[in-house]
Amino acid sequence: MTLSVDVSSTGPVRARTIVTADPELDDLNSMIRFLLYANELDVEGLIYASSRFHWLGDGKTPFFLPDREYTEPQLSWRWAQGERFIDDAIDAYEQVHPNLLVHDSRYPSADALRAVVRMGNVEFEGDVSEETPGSQLIAETLLDDDDRPVHLQVWAGTSTIARALMSIEERFAGSPEWPAVHAAVSRKAVITKFASQDGTYDSYIRPVWPDIRVTDVATMAWGYLARVVIQQPELQYLGAEWMRENVTSVGPLGALYRTWGDGRQMVPGDFTDYFHLSGQTADELRELGYAVWVEPQPLGEWISEGDTTTMLNLLVPGLRGHEHPGHGGWGGRARRVDDGPDTWETRGAVDARAGGLAPDDAAPDDAAPNEAASDESSVTRWFADAQNDFAARLQWSVRSRFDEANHAPVVMVDRVDLEVRAGERVMLSAAVSDPDGDSVSGRWWQYREAGSYAGHVVLTPVGGATDTQIEVEVEVPGDAVAGQTIHLIAEAVDDGVPALKGYQRVILTVV
Repeated sequence: MTLSVDVSSTGPVRARTIVTADPELDDLNSMIRFLLYANELDVEGLIYASSRFHWLGDGKTPFFLPDREYTEPQLSWRWAQGERFIDDAIDAYEQVHPNLLVHDSRYPSADALRAVVRMGNVEFEGDVSEETPGSQLIAETLLDDDDRPVHLQVWAGTSTIARALMSIEERFAGSPEWPAVHAAVSRKAVITKFASQDGTYDSYIRPVWPDIRVTDVATMAWGYLARVVIQQPELQYLGAEWMRENVTSVGPLGALYRTWGDGRQMVPGDFTDYFHLSGQTADELRELGYAVWVEPQPLGEWISEGDTTTMLNLLVPGLRGHEHPGHGGWGGRARRVDDGPDTWETRGAVDARAGGLAPDDAAPDDAAPNEAASDESSVTRWFADAQNDFAARLQWSVRSRFDEANHAPVVMVDRVDLEVRAGERVMLSAAVSDPDGDSVSGRWWQYREAGSYAGHVVLTPVGGATDTQIEVEVEVPGDAVAGQTIHLIAEAVDDGVPALKGYQRVILTVV
């Protein structure tokens, strides 16, 4: 069985997404990355949201919840007057938009992005008392005629999304349409959240909308604690030299990006935000009145992009990580949570099948490193790929000629879902092209953890990979049983600077 290559394919449909974010410095950094990938997405909303860490207040009502950063009622918490960090990022994007269009004509205009910016439920943590422009936009999107999933990225609390779902319930509950509306919205909404930063997920979304797929990606790999899980040689991507050469010195978007000791605070005087300083020890910072919860780092080093994990699986369509939480991709691979009907967790992702893979399982030569059950390797295995791609896109933002920057290879396969039989030999062929004419090397490898077949699959390269084609013969194991899946990745890397990768996943289902 040989698969022909259809190089005229237009590729996968872009994912629809809405981002809700609070004014934490890592949300700003994540927003900068997000905008550089706006060409890969249908951006339906960019919404200011509250959380337990950031809320605006109404200007008159003292607010207090126990076990928070504050110890007495507050009128506002860590929310700057006139906060506009999303708009600031779009302003910087507007300056480089003409250059970005040179590299991909699909980049939306700054005005198109501004048209979907809204204020959500920001007055207090977990406040759902009233509809807001942000909650209305979410509700309208979930009820529109486009049947594609809407990926709701929760970089803050879930209150704005909860208010949107409440509005839908209030409109339709008790009507003949309600069962169908409830089912349709439950299918359409896909929530990816970084923990629960207010109580509305547990108090409302989960009990009333239990069939909405929810994935929690509260990982350390992209956050303030990244140095706990990122290992050599990838630690260089957190260092001051790499950040300066590839990020902070590269145009308006890079200049807006926050690094240690840059002299900026999101809210002046915030005693939890000491990241603008450098050279002091943790004890010295405490003496200055700061609540130190992350060890200080040298000037210019990485601080955090904690919410980036929620977006990463949407950015690389060929990996198909957005199709299902268990597929895995740049944002990691999730496992099913036992106490929820469709809830998933990326932290420490392990195989759903019994036993899974032990951390010391040896990977065959044609496979990528195995994901350990006890760490974040389902995320960190892609860290260098994602950082190099980010660096390249920042170069796009300052290069007015296509040939002045690198672009990832394109990998195409005409059929990405195949039915196979145990013992069958299947020939897979991927067409590879590089937009810059760079030399490309490629391979097929088994993403073993993502499939439900637990064993290794023999992959035999055919004819040697070339700059235009990667072929492999797959021997479907004789002990594979009907219903099991085998995930295979065609991967190509160019010799540009930085070296970039393209991918295409093929899923074999045993019949």
